[in-house]
This record gives sequence, C-alpha cells and structure tokens, in this order.
Amino acid sequence: MKQKYYITTPIYYPSGNWHLGHCYTTVICDAIARFKRMDGFDVFFLTGTDEHGVKIEKRAAENNTTPKAFVDNLVDSIKDLWKVLGISFDKFIRTTDDYHVAAVQKIFKQLYDQGDIYKAEYEGMYCTPCESFWTESQLVDGKCPDCGRPVEKAKEESYFFRLSKYQDKLIELYKNNPEFISPKSRMNEMINNFIKPGLQDLCVSRTSFKWGIPVTFDDKHVIYVWIDALTNYITALGYGSNDDSLFKKYWPADIHMVGKEIVRFHTIIWPAILMALGVEMPKQVYGHGWLLIGGDKMSKSKGNVVDPFVLSDRYGVDAVRYFLLREVPFGSDGVYTNEALIARTNADLANDLGNLVSRTTAMITQYFGGVVPNNKAAEDIDKDLISLCESALGKVRADVEKLLIPESLGEIFRLIQRANKYIDETMPWVLAKDPEKKDRLGTVLYNLAETIRISAVLLAPFMPATAQNIFDRLQLGKLPNDFASVKKFGGLKSGGGVTKGDALFPRLDMKKELAELEKLAAEQQKSSADVKKSNANKNEAAAPTGKESGEKEEITIDDFAKVQLATAKVVACEKVEKSDKLLKLTLDVGGESRTVVSGIAEHYTADYMVGKTVVIVKNLKPVKLRGILSEGMILCASNGKDVVFVSPEKEIESGSGVN
Repeated sequence: MKQKYYITTPIYYPSGNWHLGHCYTTVICDAIARFKRMDGFDVFFLTGTDEHGVKIEKRAAENNTTPKAFVDNLVDSIKDLWKVLGISFDKFIRTTDDYHVAAVQKIFKQLYDQGDIYKAEYEGMYCTPCESFWTESQLVDGKCPDCGRPVEKAKEESYFFRLSKYQDKLIELYKNNPEFISPKSRMNEMINNFIKPGLQDLCVSRTSFKWGIPVTFDDKHVIYVWIDALTNYITALGYGSNDDSLFKKYWPADIHMVGKEIVRFHTIIWPAILMALGVEMPKQVYGHGWLLIGGDKMSKSKGNVVDPFVLSDRYGVDAVRYFLLREVPFGSDGVYTNEALIARTNADLANDLGNLVSRTTAMITQYFGGVVPNNKAAEDIDKDLISLCESALGKVRADVEKLLIPESLGEIFRLIQRANKYIDETMPWVLAKDPEKKDRLGTVLYNLAETIRISAVLLAPFMPATAQNIFDRLQLGKLPNDFASVKKFGGLKSGGGVTKGDALFPRLDMKKELAELEKLAAEQQKSSADVKKSNANKNEAAAPTGKESGEKEEITIDDFAKVQLATAKVVACEKVEKSDKLLKLTLDVGGESRTVVSGIAEHYTADYMVGKTVVIVKNLKPVKLRGILSEGMILCASNGKDVVFVSPEKEIESGSGVN
C-alpha cells in the first residue's frame, strides 16, 4: 500500500489581483506534491480560497453586488492563474462551499457545548485588512504588527474560544515535536512573542457584519475567520460530514505550507482548536519567507505587484516556476528583480539546459541521421557522468525530504552542467573526423542523450512542461509517472529518433527585456489608474446630493442637449483579458466603427451581444480601460442587482439619434 502524503497551502483571500508573491507558496507545494507522486506516495494536495469577512462585504457593496456574486468572479481568476502555472491540486476548497459551512457550524456548536467557546463582550484594536484583533501591547507604533496598517477600536458582543486553556499543552506539543514548527526560528518567535507573554482567549464571532457563516443557535453572530478558515484543512477531507473517508485516509496533514506572517495562526490557534476537538495534530507547519521586491513584501497595496500572467506569457511558465523554486532561499526572504529573472533564465535554462539539449540533438542529427546510436563499452571518462546520473535521484529525494527545494534543483543542474563539461572533454566533433572512432562517438552521444533523459524525468515535478518538451525531442512520448526509469543508467533505447527543434529557452537580451518589462509595467499602472479614475468619476456622479438616495441634481434642457445619444449595432464582442466584468464591443455607429468597453460581462456573454442594437453616449470623452481605448458608453438600466442594456423597441438604422 502506498504511503499517504497530505500537503496544503493556506487558503487565499480572493483579491482578484494576483501577484508573484501569491504564486510562491503554491508553486512550492505543487513541486513537492508532483515529486511525491512520482516517488510512489498517495498524495492529496489542497488549496483554495477564504471568502468570508468584512473586507469582502465592503468590496461587494462598493461594486453594487452581493458578496457571493463578488467572490464567485474573483475565484475564477485564481483558478485561471493556477491553470496557467500548472498547479496540480487534488481539491480546491472554498469557504462558501455548502459542506464546509455545515461542518464549521457543527464544530462551533461542539466547542460551545463542551465549554471551549463562551459568550462575552470584546473591546480591543482591530485590523480590517488582516481581520485580526490585537491588544494595545501587541501593536507596533500603534499599528498592526503584521501589516503595519492603522487599527481601530472595536467593541461588540462576541463568542470567545478558550485559547488560554491550551497554553501549557501547546508548549508540551512544541517540546515533544521539535519539527512541528519549521524553520526553528519560527518556533522561537512563537514561544517568545506569544506563548510566554500569556495567551488570551480568542474572539471567534462577530455581529458588526453579516458576510460569514451564521452561528446556528444565535443568528446575530457570524463565525469569525479563524474557526471558519483554519478548519478547511479537515473539512475538505469530509470531517464533520456523512462521508469522512478522506479524513480517515489522509489526516494528519504531513505539512501545512504557510507564509511567515500567518505562522501564529497555524501553530497556536489551529493546534488549540484541534486539541479541543480531540483531533490529531498535523505533522509540520512550515513558515517560509516572503518574496520581496525593492526590499518590501510584494503587495498590491504598496504598488509593487509583479504580474505572473505577464511573466508567464513572455518567458514561459517554467521559467517563472524555476525562478521561484531556485532563486529564493527556502525559509528565508527572497528578492525578486527583473534582472534576476532574466539572468537566471539565461544562465541555467538557456546556457546550461537549453544548450545541452540543442548541442546533443544537433550532433545526433548530423552524425547519426537523427537516430540514437548504440552504447558501447564505457571508458573511465564516462564513468563519472554515469555515476552522477545514478546517484542524482537519491540526492534530490533527500533535499526534497528536508524541504531544500533550491538545493534539489541544484543537484539536477549539477548533472546538466557535468554533461556540458563532458562534451568539452570528449569533443565529439573531433571524434567525428576519424571513421575508426565512430563507435566511440556513438557512445559519447548516447551518454549525453541518456543524461538528458534522466535530467528531464528528475525535472518533471519542478518544470513539467519543459520536461515533456525534452521527451518530445527524444521522441519518447509521455513522461513517466514515476522515477523507476532513472535509477539505473542505460534506460534509453538505441535506434530511437531525436528531433532537433527550436531552442528550449532562447537567450534573452538583458537591456531589451528590462526596457520592455518597464514599458509593460507602465502600461499596467496607467490602465489601473484609468480604471480607478473612471470608477471614482462614476462614484462621484452617483453620490447623493442631499436629496433622497439615488437622486441627482436637477439639470436644464441645455445640459441634456450636450449629451449625444445614438443607436449602435454590435458587430463583434469579446471578454477583456484578465477581467471578470469587462466586455470589449466593436460597434457600427451609422457606418463608423467604434470600440466601447463596458462592465456588463457578469450579466451578458460576448456571443449574446453580437448583433444586438444598443444605445450609446456618442460624444463621451474617450478613456483607456485595461489598455483599450473606449469611445463611448452603453446605456444600461439597473435595480442594484440586475443590469439590462437599453435597446430600441424595434429595429432602426445604427447611428440614429436618441432624443
């Protein structure tokens, strides 16, 4: 029977603006999950989204929609990102999923019934972005110790979890399980900063907002984020449901992979909840560092976002995956720069890996007609390369086991670099000039092709697309789903074909690429600023003016005469890339072609709009939205929930005036 392996990422707040920092944890977990699967483990890899709370409620209200409709759109964007990055999760949990809601309510009631949750009044400092309560003593310069943002006083009736009750048990847990919190520096931080000063009971319900899981026995309250969000790791497996077979199979988790800013919740609050429930502890919580840019944590609010969609599209998904896995020292903070990405791509992927594959397939094509030659007796110069190939899996496995992810890739590239050196040592182009050295030339090229094959299999968990591309060059079909074929050198059969193909990773011009990335970043910032300005203008126009809400200031007939309305026929329509709300419509306005960007994608599909007659504001000043010049506005009616575009009662020529 296969050994079980359960790995989780934290569940993400669905912001809809995903940056490279978000990808870091998930790409690491994906690489580990893929490696474990190939190494014979029965793996369950969980990720998902944390969708409740006051932030979502406020943002939904600002967008004139319901919280559920708001998060539904945002969740699609993170699933799109995981698809682009090749994330092989086994389950994607949403905290709005019915089964999770039911299980959380059951857990809350159990904890209440056994006295671990009680009702009282809370008064303290609250950080809305982090959804965290703090005491005055925990604040840093009067601000949230996690994110550095301002906090506000909050006072309300709440239910509390008796976290203080489990202080001694947590210390015992750490003592008996020294690997429970990793790296070790994180354990010292938890003990010195939180445990020793004394744990306070934890607020686990709120009455000041409604977007959350209701407390079944007190409908004024919704269950606060920690019991809601943290329990996803067991509810995703069916804990608290009629079918808990996955829970019985995979729990306890082998590793919760989290960012260092949420280690406290996963190593203090989460274990205490499990203790109260009588559930076994996860084996390890690993708090990795941040991906920094300009010395700061990557964050949309700080304006230093690096778009993974843009980078993946320009340089390939595996170049982005490789950078995240190789460049950042695991457990510590890492720094992203465009220069570092380009330099790492050039040095490792273009020069080392790409060059090895190109040179080898080119020489087999030139000297053996594209057919893998026979492997004759090995000479002393071959044995070092063969030995390195046969020991590589064990070294990579040992590094992955210790979560030394950059080092594991380093072992694979040590093999690739040794193969490049082997080319220089054996000089196949010299051997090719001597007909008597034909067999020796064949052996050298076989050894190179076999080293490439082994390297590709080892790279598969980390760079799956590239590994398959290499297998395609060697005409080997689909990548194997295990490591059996790389334990012994010589698995590549002679007589098979090779394909030279284009460079795996073309070498990048540093100066040119930096200029292009700077240009793309400027376009993104301008597009974002245009959208914000447009939204601000809409909000300003919609603001109450002292009259009944929804009414606007009276205008004269002369004011109205300035607005030029006209009918238009939709001749083409498509969704705006990376936007859940925007459609790009190509309109015929009396023989004139116009482009209009409209925020109706949540209500109409692109296909539906083609052929429809709409009414537009023809003389509205053009504005760029998501980099697209929008030349007008489509008129729509809305009741705050539904949106319908305005259309003439019957067909009329496009470009007709509306009076």
